[in-house]
Amino acid sequence: MTTTYTLVPGADGRAWMWHRLAAELQARGHRVITLDLPTDDAAGYDEFAEAIGDAVLQNFDRSGPLVVVAQSLAGFHAPVACERLPVPVAELVLLNAMVPVPGEAAGQWWDDTGQPKARAEYAVASGRQPSLDVDVWVDFFHDVPPEVTAEALAQGGAAPPSTLFEQPWPLTEWPDITTRLLQGRDDRFFPLEFQRRLARERLGLEVEAIPGGHLAALSHPHELADHLARTGP
Repeated sequence: MTTTYTLVPGADGRAWMWHRLAAELQARGHRVITLDLPTDDAAGYDEFAEAIGDAVLQNFDRSGPLVVVAQSLAGFHAPVACERLPVPVAELVLLNAMVPVPGEAAGQWWDDTGQPKARAEYAVASGRQPSLDVDVWVDFFHDVPPEVTAEALAQGGAAPPSTLFEQPWPLTEWPDITTRLLQGRDDRFFPLEFQRRLARERLGLEVEAIPGGHLAALSHPHELADHLARTGP
């Protein structure tokens, strides 16, 4: 059966970040929907949910199941979009994603969850010097092919809207949708054991470890596509 995968980017906000994974999924006979997220600094949950909903409604032909894949920051706004879609979502896949609780703002999540401490401890355990500053080469692109990294950084990209970090998560509970959590074994930003703890505490679920770091869709698209196609509806 052909599955339609709606791929929602993280803080980068660009559909481009999915291009390697999209090609792999399409080669397996699946349909793929990608989108650029709003860049207006005033954009919040309503605008993000609308952008995701518009992309789905314009491209989903209802011939098979719909799966939404949410990268990183999209763990906050993709569940909101899923709740508002007028078409059923067969599965929500959280890929190296943030998992919110009701009323929590994305800007609060870091201290609430202990992410800075977990990131620093993982750096030390990996033989690296911990740093409070985020280094895109070290934290995100360490396992991405150099030519793909160069293209990504050459294109630039806008920072996510500050409003999204300030608004409390609007849902009162997690959507009643089958949810899977895929987590890169080598993610330096959200370490695997940190994500395992959050998944258990906040969703009562176990993560599925996959190859790659935070940007697995760029570094290991073939393996990620295999995993999605194997575990999806």
